[in-house]
Amino acid sequence: MSGTFFQPVDAAEVPRFAGHSTFMRLPAVQTAAGLDVALVGIPWDGGTTNRAGARHGPREVRNQSSLMRRVHHVSGTEPFSIANVADVGDLSVNPIDLIDGLARIEAGMDEIVAAGAIPLSVGGDHLTTLPVLRAVARHRPVGLIHFDAHSDTNDRYFGDNSYTHGTPFRRAIEEGLLDPKRIVQIGIRGSIYDPGEHDWAKQQGVRIIYMEEFVSRGAEDVMGEARRIAGDLPTYVTFDIDSIDPSMAPGTGTPEAGGFTPARPNR
Repeated sequence: MSGTFFQPVDAAEVPRFAGHSTFMRLPAVQTAAGLDVALVGIPWDGGTTNRAGARHGPREVRNQSSLMRRVHHVSGTEPFSIANVADVGDLSVNPIDLIDGLARIEAGMDEIVAAGAIPLSVGGDHLTTLPVLRAVARHRPVGLIHFDAHSDTNDRYFGDNSYTHGTPFRRAIEEGLLDPKRIVQIGIRGSIYDPGEHDWAKQQGVRIIYMEEFVSRGAEDVMGEARRIAGDLPTYVTFDIDSIDPSMAPGTGTPEAGGFTPARPNR
């Protein structure tokens, strides 16, 4: 089947430091038409309230993904032989206008979804998830498996600002994009603003698995519960880099001690 699908450049033939920088060294294409999975960058961090810089994420992930090879070393899976995958570039963004920035991301994601491809996006701060969900969940709510240090279900920041990297999943639930009873958040930890900060999410039916519970139960048990909660219906998976311990991912915008090691999410 691999003869009919795009394949990454082989590092045994072309050195990793050579050629154009794309996600996983796959071809760069202008449209998602004909793709099963569209790799897309969202270089925008307009919702950040602490350290900015996630806007540079897509470019650097492209650079570092050149280290990836075609075959998983344990399972033997060859993902590019079972799905047609390519890099569709970065979405148009507006770095100085939050509302227009969100609208541009949604419009770009609409095109990918309309083409029939599954988007795999790289941000960008976590507010980018909201316009992505507005596109992928336009017709019915989806479930969510969410790895993060923070629940991101706050209501307002700095007065009446309802759109920040700490509010996307509250907005998504309110807009009917997510089914809260099919949401599981894993690895939540660190200090919070208020004793009842997570109460609203729990009242909606969101399952929050704090890092302490994850450690005591183990990954297999927790992920079994996550799969049961998400079920067999469409589910969005999101991974915030601050779920990783800051000793190993120090560049994250809102670091929280006591996170995952890189080996843990690889499992």
